Amino acid sequence: MSGIRWAALLLALAGLFLACCSEGETARKVDFSKRQDLMPHLPRDGLTYAYLPQYSHTISYARHYRLVEHLRAVTGLPIRQVFPATFAEHIDMVQRGEIDISYVNPFAYLKMARSGAFAFARIIEPTGSPAFRGEIIVRADNPTIKTIEDCRGKRLMAVDPSSAGGFLFPMGLFLEHGVHLGDFAEVAFAPGPGGTQEKVVLAVHAGLYDVGVVRDGTLSLLADRIDISTIAVLGRSKAYPGWLFAARQGLAPEVVEAVSRALFSLSMNSPLDAPILEAAHIQAVIPARDAEYEPVRELVARLEADLARGRVPHQAPTDMLTEGME
Repeated sequence: MSGIRWAALLLALAGLFLACCSEGETARKVDFSKRQDLMPHLPRDGLTYAYLPQYSHTISYARHYRLVEHLRAVTGLPIRQVFPATFAEHIDMVQRGEIDISYVNPFAYLKMARSGAFAFARIIEPTGSPAFRGEIIVRADNPTIKTIEDCRGKRLMAVDPSSAGGFLFPMGLFLEHGVHLGDFAEVAFAPGPGGTQEKVVLAVHAGLYDVGVVRDGTLSLLADRIDISTIAVLGRSKAYPGWLFAARQGLAPEVVEAVSRALFSLSMNSPLDAPILEAAHIQAVIPARDAEYEPVRELVARLEADLARGRVPHQAPTDMLTEGME
């Protein structure tokens, strides 16, 4: 480039600089140490949150809409609650990246973890315990079932193949009493979308099935629909690590951290937070680690081994324990 062209270029740059600084205006110092981190790119429709559909969608919404509103307000993230129809659909949606944050039982979590989902928070139950149990229920007036061993040869209804309190934990209790899955005349799971815990209780109440298995606390939900004194709790399982919040594979760490902080900040001592926690049937939210769910993995392994040794009852899928885990 000739000297004339260089001179013209320098004059043009000088003119541009002078045009940007009007007369009397001083240059401003920029402090590059003061920066604000931006949230990563989010899905166009925002983040999705889902409560594993152990109860009807109405109950799922009533229990958690305040919690979702809290997460939106505290994190500033666009979070909306979605409603899978079944346990299997919930797990599939997580695997496809359609559910970002899940509130799930530990058995469903283990299936989701196979596709990269990870636990980041878990709850303290309203009882004050970080664990919960499954229950075996029968009609109180059934003269043929007075002990767990009496359940052999009877018709059993469970909540779902992915239910912890409504299938996995009570099956562990049956095994402790020498009752195997193949000993039942029939094993069925609650039909249709949502409300599966309630459907088991109603089926036993109506005499459609002899034995039912549900998570503890379910009977009280039906006190306004049936006389729950007609239902007897035959036995309760051991307590296992409770429900948890999990993030799908690939969810940005900044998002998980923001949601975690919002959950951990909730306190029953706060007049604003207490209604949120009470509606969700949560005492508090604490950090979670995958290793804390090892007892549930061990129970799954015991039941898989038992299932491999015995016949599968009518209507019970052979892959009921491993469905969604591959």
